[in-house]
Amino acid sequence: MAMDAADIEAMIKAAMPDAEIEIIDLAGDGDHYKAIVVSEAFAGKSRVAQHQMVYAALKGNMGGVLHALALETRTPDA
Repeated sequence: MAMDAADIEAMIKAAMPDAEIEIIDLAGDGDHYKAIVVSEAFAGKSRVAQHQMVYAALKGNMGGVLHALALETRTPDA
């Protein structure tokens, strides 16, 4: 069972309402995505902490329903 790109975006948006999000289906199979997330919430945080914020927003779906997610995170001014 795959996770829909719109669901991924909605979950991230719920946790970070200001985020600009682009979801790319890397393999065309609905199972391997790249997410580009731009948010002020990342200000002052390490790359690892930024990625942990996105994973937390996905509420445990990573590694289960969502098989693979490449992340690119940054603040709007970066």
